[in-house]
This record gives sequence, C-alpha cells and structure tokens, in this order.
Amino acid sequence: MTTYDRLMKNPKFKAEFEKGYNDFLISEFMIEKMEEEKISVRELAKKTKVSPTTIQNLRSGKADSVKLKTLTNVLQNLGYVLRPVKLAAL
Repeated sequence: MTTYDRLMKNPKFKAEFEKGYNDFLISEFMIEKMEEEKISVRELAKKTKVSPTTIQNLRSGKADSVKLKTLTNVLQNLGYVLRPVKLAAL
C-alpha cells in the first residue's frame, strides 16, 4: 500500500486534500482558458462584474470566500459549468 493510499484512508486528510485539489483545478482551468482566449484579469473582471482581486484570487487558488454565484458566473464566462457530483460514502 502506498503512502497516498494510507493517507487517503484518513477522512480528515482526504477532505482537505480534495478541497485543495478542487481549488487547484479551478485555478488551472481559468489560467488555461484565459491564456487561450488572451483575456486579462481586468478584462474578465469587467466582463463578469467582479473585482480584479477576486479573479486573481480564483486564479491563484486563494478564493476561500468567493460566493458560489460569483464562481459560477466567472466559470460560465470562460466556457465552463460547475456541476455537483455526489461523493462516495466516507
């Protein structure tokens, strides 16, 4: 059994890992799409009517207090949709 497998058996560790991983994915999706479309932080902020600081925080994975509505709006403007997925029982 790998270290990863052992760590993932710990529910607290697994929850923290998954939260961090989800933040990382959102950040990577945003960076990729913004580079692909040549959209700056300020342009996306203006288009989505949120502050450039909020966009930058999302891009860096540091947006702990962003409202779901804001996140959904930003992702939709980049061509993504946020969908809930039921987790397996812990």
